[in-house]
Amino acid sequence: MDADVIVVGGGPVGLGLALELGRRGVGVRVLERAATLHRIPKGQNLTQRTGEHFRAWGIGEAVRAASPIPRGFGNSGLVAWRKILGDYSYDWFQRSAVGAYYFAENERLPQYRLEAVMRSRAAELDDVTVEYGTEVTAIAESGAAVEVVCRDAEGAIRRLRSAFVVGCDGARSLVREAAGIAQAVDHKGPRMALVVFRSMELHRILERFPGKAIFNTMDPALKGYWKFLGRVDLEGGWFYHAPVPNGTTAENFDFRACLHETVGAPFALEFEHIGFWDLRIAQARHYRAGRVFIAGDACHSHPPYGGYGVNTGLEDARNLGWKLAAHLEGWAGARLLDSYEEERHPVFASTSADFIARMIRDDRAFAERFAPEKDRAAFEAAWAERAAGGNRDVTGFRPHYAGSSLVFGPPGAASGAKASHSFTAEPGHHLAPQPLTRGRDLWEALGPGFTLIDLSGAAGAFE
Repeated sequence: MDADVIVVGGGPVGLGLALELGRRGVGVRVLERAATLHRIPKGQNLTQRTGEHFRAWGIGEAVRAASPIPRGFGNSGLVAWRKILGDYSYDWFQRSAVGAYYFAENERLPQYRLEAVMRSRAAELDDVTVEYGTEVTAIAESGAAVEVVCRDAEGAIRRLRSAFVVGCDGARSLVREAAGIAQAVDHKGPRMALVVFRSMELHRILERFPGKAIFNTMDPALKGYWKFLGRVDLEGGWFYHAPVPNGTTAENFDFRACLHETVGAPFALEFEHIGFWDLRIAQARHYRAGRVFIAGDACHSHPPYGGYGVNTGLEDARNLGWKLAAHLEGWAGARLLDSYEEERHPVFASTSADFIARMIRDDRAFAERFAPEKDRAAFEAAWAERAAGGNRDVTGFRPHYAGSSLVFGPPGAASGAKASHSFTAEPGHHLAPQPLTRGRDLWEALGPGFTLIDLSGAAGAFE
């Protein structure tokens, strides 16, 4: 065997899985097609739960140091009607509202900066090997192993073998296709543009909204979809997503005018990148086929609404990593590996239905029904109601495995992403911080594996 586990794809999810396996002593080889980092800002809105993963992987402080936005600046959003500088807006997506329930802070930094930190940490682990500029062209399961065919930057072909393969190779996953795993597309939307640009003038214009990193506009013409701006840094770096007509190119569309319209004022800017993507929500029907697994965007893809993507993918990696390690170490059977799909599949299904698709549906319904030019009083009452619930997609998002066969939960419980945050321990739910009498927090006492919390003093009998 060339490795216990071969990971195809060295983005945040693939590297996260490698860090999880490597810290547990599992031999892992990551094969990443790109030779260098792709400097397009995405995957920036990282949750406190993701921060807990960073802490476990030993990169929490390095991630904080890599962020171009000071933590004190803020990381919340704003929703505006028609244009950012218009008459109506409200605060949205304030992750600080649930900060007390986690033992880490949320972060904001471009994916390429996060990947740089993760690459450095992976290089420190003896059991992790990462190969850049290596493209996987085929995989095939054979008995007790999986064969991976890959091509390096010089064109040399190699055949590698491992006990398991995990595809972390994105929405167009070769691994998913090679494993014969079907995908269900639940929602198709418009063609979208991603524009990366620099503008210190826009930074100064939007200083009137302190602490805001995301600016989202609603408009009846958008039919529930968004035009939104996001900060990359505090030095004039921005990204912008917007629906565009089919056939749009960087040359035949006036993106400068589109940006001015979204903001509600002209400003000087310099374009750095203009690209396009198709808005859709899709999920693989299965996350495993024999010795082949998939994780991250290979399992689930969706528009960047709410920052669920990379956070969900890193949860996939953490969930699958300890289970693969347990099986390879010989103390867990194959049924434990089945629980990966059992737990993670309903979580994204709920994320899609209860959060992402619901946002699109609710925004469309609101814009069709209300407008200040039709009935200002009715619009303002409905807008105030939306503003009062502007944080529900943060406070109500708490992925859990209450219905897992591994969990002794309540009868009839189902796993999902929708739940209220609580300091009360619940089977299958996230463990909130708890102060201990000796001045530490419970989280500081947790080990790398299972931790027995003894409230009776009887633990000594089992040692």
